[in-house]
Amino acid sequence: TVAFTKLITVNGQEYHLQLVDTAGQDEYSIFPQTYSIDINGYILVYSVTSIKSFEVIKVIHGKLLDMVGKVQIPIMLVGNKKDLHMERVISYEEGKALAESWNAAFLESSAKENQ
Repeated sequence: TVAFTKLITVNGQEYHLQLVDTAGQDEYSIFPQTYSIDINGYILVYSVTSIKSFEVIKVIHGKLLDMVGKVQIPIMLVGNKKDLHMERVISYEEGKALAESWNAAFLESSAKENQ
């Protein structure tokens, strides 16, 4: 697990933004409990080209709920690599349905196309 931290200000309020990259790790060991302490929200990202990443994000979401005591914390689900149309295996509708089942915001992005 690799973590990146940055102090940001939004509407005059300071927040410690912590990005945790769990790519390539086993879904049962990837999210230490220390990453769930004093958290204001989560952005969970999967690849639209990977069924495994879509399944792993469900496991991570479950772990987060277990760690924070099922408190309503804002969550955004992001399907990345939307530019890879030919390799897509997770539809926009599947991602949106999962987000809705979690009461989460949803969007698709492309780091390659800066979207």
